[in-house]
Amino acid sequence: MAGYYLILVNVLAFVLYGVDKWKARRSLWRIPEAELISIAAIGGAAGALAGMLFFHHKTRKPRFRYGIPLILILWILLILYLTRL
Repeated sequence: MAGYYLILVNVLAFVLYGVDKWKARRSLWRIPEAELISIAAIGGAAGALAGMLFFHHKTRKPRFRYGIPLILILWILLILYLTRL
């Protein structure tokens, strides 16, 4: 069940980064940065990082450039810890 959650939240994160990039190019209302970071924090860090790299979006902002990979590392460590119990 947890695997399905992680797949869903990562796909959602990837899509949100793509939508935000699309909106940015058209000068439309944007997805708040806090929401983009939050989706990574609740398990979508891999999708967020993939979206950043694929769409070339938010890669210059330090909170994204360093924060999203850090969140991903923390999630990997958490999963490794929980699977070794």
